[in-house]
Amino acid sequence: MSKSQRNSISNSSQSNISDNEPHIGRAEVKLNVYDMVSMANFNQYSSPVGFGVFHSGAEVYGCEYAYGGHNNSHSGVFEIAPRDVTALGEESFRFRETIVIGYTDFDQEDVKQIVEQFGVKFRGDKYHLLHQNCNHFTDALTRVLCGQGIPSWVNRLAHVSSSLPFLERWLSRYMPLAPNDRDFQ
Repeated sequence: MSKSQRNSISNSSQSNISDNEPHIGRAEVKLNVYDMVSMANFNQYSSPVGFGVFHSGAEVYGCEYAYGGHNNSHSGVFEIAPRDVTALGEESFRFRETIVIGYTDFDQEDVKQIVEQFGVKFRGDKYHLLHQNCNHFTDALTRVLCGQGIPSWVNRLAHVSSSLPFLERWLSRYMPLAPNDRDFQ
């Protein structure tokens, strides 16, 4: 990985490619979005107005990278085959759509190193439904890989809920928000 590419990791607001450059030789960076089955009815009615409860993973070089919580102090980042709801838990997730975010100059080995570095910040025990969830991870990763974040609607409910303390308190009564909460899975 070149020094300029490492610098782009530390400053994720800058892209390592220009949108005006041809995409030849670059890997496509995609976002795979999933409905949470338990929230499918909510998403059906809320997503047309820009809200929903979604899981997402970033796909590049034929691998999908995502983030989830657990009680251990190691990485919560994991790799699956793209759109593999069986690996995610088909009883919990339903594939919704794929969105092309952009293109990256990083090669496959560089991407794996970057994802591994993300595991330091995105530890399983640091997961929080509103403050550090799978969509926060995919947004940060796609910004580093191609200079573009995920569409705002994917994580809008978490952003709005975390801005309104009463809503966060209310939600925590009905669902676990972090690995140390009771019934977190």
